Amino acid sequence: MKGFLVGLILGLLILPVVLFFYIETGQAPAAATDAPMPFEKFIAKGALKARIKRETQDRELSTFNAGDLAAGAEVYRTNCAFCHGLPLQAPSAASQGMFPHAPQLFTAKETVTDDPVGVTYWKVKNGIRLTGMPGFQKALNDQQMWQVAALMASADKLPPDVLRSLLPAAAPADASSVAPGATPAPTPAPVTPPPASPSQPK
Repeated sequence: MKGFLVGLILGLLILPVVLFFYIETGQAPAAATDAPMPFEKFIAKGALKARIKRETQDRELSTFNAGDLAAGAEVYRTNCAFCHGLPLQAPSAASQGMFPHAPQLFTAKETVTDDPVGVTYWKVKNGIRLTGMPGFQKALNDQQMWQVAALMASADKLPPDVLRSLLPAAAPADASSVAPGATPAPTPAPVTPPPASPSQPK
């Protein structure tokens, strides 16, 4: 028993020293391109789920109308689209350099339509620690945060006018024909004219 206690005390003393050198020698992941630390995802996701479960507010999606969704679309375009994308549009270069990855909320694999509106509202309001997701409680009013949360909960079944307001200018005019989660067409590379030959007149 005495040997166990001695080993336990030594372990508790050694662990902070090892952690200190792990950080101070530059081995801990700090860049967005680094792999996560051991247990990082488990700790972050566990804490997030527990906090949301404790604080989330219930509100039925049916309490929002088309006007709320249209207002939510405007909020989304202004505050969220740069990181989370728009229908039929490739992710921005900046969003692809984020860690954790910024989910593209109008793609079939990453939509949050299965989440209750209150869960998305909590994330919009409070942000998510250790990610690039800011809290918007000082930038948006409560109604705007609920409206954009309702928009995301309805992302796969938006009214045509609301969906059209989110589409790029070159998208099909008939918004009802756009399938949620459709893969955007690649943007053609710009054509650079060849440099003029020195013998050509200017």
